[in-house]
Amino acid sequence: MNRVEEFEELRPLLFSIAYRILGSVTEAEDAVQETWVRYDLSATRPVSARAFLSATVTRISIDVLRSARVRREEYVGPWFPEPLLTDPYQDPEHSAELADSLSMASLLLLERLSPLERAVFVLRDVFAFGFPEIASAVGRSEAACRQLAVRARRHMEAGRPRFEADRKERDELAERFFDALKEGDLDGLRDLLAGDVSIVADSGGKAPQFAQGVFGAEQVRRMLGMFVPPFLGIGGRVEPQWINGRPGAVFRDRDGKVVNTWTVEVLDGQVQTIRAVSNPDKLGHMGPVADAWALLRETGLARQDGGAPGPRDMFTTHQPAPEADQESRM
Repeated sequence: MNRVEEFEELRPLLFSIAYRILGSVTEAEDAVQETWVRYDLSATRPVSARAFLSATVTRISIDVLRSARVRREEYVGPWFPEPLLTDPYQDPEHSAELADSLSMASLLLLERLSPLERAVFVLRDVFAFGFPEIASAVGRSEAACRQLAVRARRHMEAGRPRFEADRKERDELAERFFDALKEGDLDGLRDLLAGDVSIVADSGGKAPQFAQGVFGAEQVRRMLGMFVPPFLGIGGRVEPQWINGRPGAVFRDRDGKVVNTWTVEVLDGQVQTIRAVSNPDKLGHMGPVADAWALLRETGLARQDGGAPGPRDMFTTHQPAPEADQESRM
């Protein structure tokens, strides 16, 4: 097997490592490409291509994450990972760990860790690498890596909900939720939403969003009633889809362009959290991206007169100037 064949065989693993460290599809793809360049240019053939490539993509991802964290501190509004429809790497022996680590909730918990803790946790607890390999990848001793793993697990466990929904129950409830949305059955949503349910959006200041979030069952239900029927009325589509290994949906305009993605978290038999990603920079890997500002105007939900927000104005209505857009680009 030549180098190209070795690399292509391991590409799914390398991407999956990089994505979990970075939370970004585009940055993970760039890290994998840089890994190939270094592998192709290396003068000697490593004993283990898997060990060499995994270590290389991990080091690159750690460096990228360190600079990305500075940009994320200046990010406009909430920052969410880029949505991923399909994880290219599959391992039946660690399928549960792989699926859990891919969720939006888990990736956001990983944001609390230092770059080294995050890398060690991903390599050890998700992909089951041995500590000698991890130590080589992150440039620390095995003892230090064991300590990093313990600290990372402690932080991750502290942030997880105490009682997570049964997978079958979660999937069935999410299916009912999105069916009710598509059918405009607002009354049917009433029993599906937790009393303290929230919708929070990552727009990066580049797409309409619902103020700083919508909180509480009645407010969320009201927002859904205001947004979804007009969106469907102009030819928009709600396509249920697995996103980051969890039930979600892709919203598309009449031409099939991506408007945003939603993922739902279920707790105690009800929808607890809805996370929307509408920043166009985070949707381009999924295909052509819609002009969300134009769609909002077409639905009649955005005010054109610049007046004070009224009862129907639950969205940020003013598109940022090109200069601001350029400065805030990730």
